Amino acid sequence: MTLKNPKAAEKFDDLMEVLKKLRAPGGCDWDRAQTSESLVPYLLEETYEVIEAIEEKDTETLKEELGDLALHILFQAELAQEKGDFSLADALAGVTEKLIRRHPHVFGDEKDTTLADQNESWEKAKQKEKKRKNFLDGVPKNLPALTRARRIQEKASHVGFDWKEIAPVWDKVHEEIEELKEAVAGGDQESIKDELGDVFFSLVNLGRFLDVSGEDALRMTIAKFENRFAKVEAELKSRGSSMENSTLDEMDEIWNDVKKGE
Repeated sequence: MTLKNPKAAEKFDDLMEVLKKLRAPGGCDWDRAQTSESLVPYLLEETYEVIEAIEEKDTETLKEELGDLALHILFQAELAQEKGDFSLADALAGVTEKLIRRHPHVFGDEKDTTLADQNESWEKAKQKEKKRKNFLDGVPKNLPALTRARRIQEKASHVGFDWKEIAPVWDKVHEEIEELKEAVAGGDQESIKDELGDVFFSLVNLGRFLDVSGEDALRMTIAKFENRFAKVEAELKSRGSSMENSTLDEMDEIWNDVKKGE
């Protein structure tokens, strides 16, 4: 069954026409000067703005940011078509065919499969299609480290390299913390960095078992810290003081009051 949305198709065409006009002779100098590479920072920025809107459950901002992100996707496709590499239709046809091919339990004969079976089938299909030598290949190196750690762990899990229960995951966290303490006691900076990385990796894995994204959890904690810090700063200003002129005990007292009030 094909689902069609004439209004969405119309708006899609409108956006493409605007983009083509901006790129055409007599259009916008900035847009005409862009390349696939020059647009990467803006593509990343728009992606993170979408994520922020989702996390803040701000539907109006999400609507706006999805539009901005869609523009960048279309911009990249337009640049590729101008060079004769591929068209947007080629990209859409490719991903549609891939979704069908990688979901044999939906579009094929494989029925009554478990979620674990489906994940393993997906990873094996990607491995074969992209001619990868190793199962962990293909996770972008430029992903934020906590996100990349999670994806690496998921890919390993999909081929059976994983614990079946959470108890040994907790044990691993405690083991890595103890090894970090030993490294700190030894005073070797490279060992400390190595062991601290192991602690982070084990905590990401714990988060995976708890169904909590380490990246999301840390961003939430950062936002919480920023909010509380701003309230401490505001309270000190209301007293005619400042953070620079206050003691740690004074700031801690306000911090704890802020925390209790949340």
